[in-house]
Amino acid sequence: MWTYETFYDVLVVGAGHAGCEAAHAAAKMGARTLLVTMNLDTIAKMSCNPAVGGTGKGQIVREIDAMGGIMGQIIDQTAIQFRMLNRSKGPAVWSPRAQADKHLYAQKMKETLETIPNLFLMQGTIEDLLIENGAVVGISTKEGIAFRSSTVILSSGTFMQGKIHIGSTQFSGGRAGDPPSIGLSNSLSQHGLRLGRLKTGTPCRIHKRSVDFSKCERQDGEEDVRFSFKKGFSRLSQVPCYITYTSQESQKIVEQNLYKSAGYSKKMVGPRYCPSIEDKIVRFSDKERHQIFIEPEGLYTQELYLNGISTSLPFDVQVPLIRSIAGLQNAEIVRPAYAIEYDYVKSGQLQLSLETKTIQGLFLAGQINGTTGYEEAAGQGFIAGVNAALKVQGRPPFILSPQESYIGVMIEDIVSMELTEPYRMFTSRAGARLLLRQDNADLRLSHYGYQLGGLVTKEDMEALDFKKQKIKDAIQLLKRHVQVEDRSYTLQQMIARPDKSYLSVQQDYPHLVPDLEEETRFQVELELKYAGYIKRQEEENQKLKDLDAISVPEGMDFELVKGLRNEARETLKRVQPLHLGQIGRLPGITIADLNILFVAIRGFRKHPHQAPTATLEETFVS
Repeated sequence: MWTYETFYDVLVVGAGHAGCEAAHAAAKMGARTLLVTMNLDTIAKMSCNPAVGGTGKGQIVREIDAMGGIMGQIIDQTAIQFRMLNRSKGPAVWSPRAQADKHLYAQKMKETLETIPNLFLMQGTIEDLLIENGAVVGISTKEGIAFRSSTVILSSGTFMQGKIHIGSTQFSGGRAGDPPSIGLSNSLSQHGLRLGRLKTGTPCRIHKRSVDFSKCERQDGEEDVRFSFKKGFSRLSQVPCYITYTSQESQKIVEQNLYKSAGYSKKMVGPRYCPSIEDKIVRFSDKERHQIFIEPEGLYTQELYLNGISTSLPFDVQVPLIRSIAGLQNAEIVRPAYAIEYDYVKSGQLQLSLETKTIQGLFLAGQINGTTGYEEAAGQGFIAGVNAALKVQGRPPFILSPQESYIGVMIEDIVSMELTEPYRMFTSRAGARLLLRQDNADLRLSHYGYQLGGLVTKEDMEALDFKKQKIKDAIQLLKRHVQVEDRSYTLQQMIARPDKSYLSVQQDYPHLVPDLEEETRFQVELELKYAGYIKRQEEENQKLKDLDAISVPEGMDFELVKGLRNEARETLKRVQPLHLGQIGRLPGITIADLNILFVAIRGFRKHPHQAPTATLEETFVS
């Protein structure tokens, strides 16, 4: 073993979507950062679906972008189709999604990272963590190099003890074509972290020339969708996707070969919200067909991704299964589908900053925390990178709350919940969906990127402040009254009507309704149309923020709190929550538990020998 003498503030292991955001954020904040990856040619590789965004996920990407992250900028430059999901529903659940040229996405990400000051890239495979006095001080690699660092971020994806399954065939791999990481799991276990095992999967890829698109439904993209709040990125040529469906023959093939599926025969824990075709056939046996999206993997490849039919059936079953689908009767499979199982770190071992509780300076981000998806990983990577840099700089950690962001919802969930399957973000997980829209992420969060330093520029912040002022001024102007027949209305009231819009009212009263650019106009219109709902959610949010302000005193022993149920006591001991709001969002915690803890916390902090009699309901609910 020889030592590479250069010392780093932040060392990021793994250059997937979590690692890229972590390294970028830390370096932009001024930390000397090293990104170590097994293969520099697979930085930001899209191992599964060549897409970014989707329901709940698109919101995360826009939040990352608002605070100065890079996923949104990269996908805007490399996407080959943009769409806004859920447009038929309310704006609270609108979610941007983009089909990527997966090769150009990875190339653009690598090119971007290589230009960041303070950021260094190195190829290597981690074998061990270097720990001294309970704190991480670096890593050692299989190549015989030791890197020293104040903090380490592990973003190892599905590589830890990764094992690929295709029917009864199994072999080691972090993903198809790449070796697994073996030593890291052993190192984490030796240092006291509890590991579990999860599974995910990916569908096969087929050759474009073998598809009969005349039997499929064409799906074109939309022009008015983007991820980054920064403008001016040129777009690639846009291409269509296609929709097709499984048949009764497909269902018969799966049912007859179910026992051959690795996912079923080995009882591996897979993602319930991104099910394999085996899961779909079993769980939804009454459905006559299942939807499949045919998605191009890039402009310069003939490979197509079959979204909706991941499987771990043997290859000799995959072929007739795919060919039983409309339009795919002559399909040429160029990459077989497979399932992969891998190690992850069980919940309850992380702080909300994503630093581990047992090893100082060690942060975890991405699938190592039990999540699935590029976007969830990138969100964690951003937070881990920020907090690693803050730790080096001697500043307090940066914690996003569930009341202000989807990222805050996700992190509190994975820190608190005992995961039984890979975690995926949905809009339904957020209680304040109307406030946490994808369109207002900059208004909610960009000031954090500016305050942290280096992530959001002064010029960008001034432009955002100008936008906020224009929204405020426009709403003030719209308080003017106009006479309609025999009644007087404000322009606000008129725009708020279901049959009216900002533009239609402006057309009727051009001298009274100000001209606004599209983004600002959209914000004003939403504020007016949903004013009552927004006010109600803001009031609910404030109550929750009041609970968040009641911190759990350091050294408080939940074993000594009388009246708590055993289930609640065990959950509290495992998670070690920071405040009463987090406790209230823990699974299995009741209002009675909250009342008891509220009184106990006040008694612990203010009157050790005489607990107060006010209850939680009396203080916050009445």
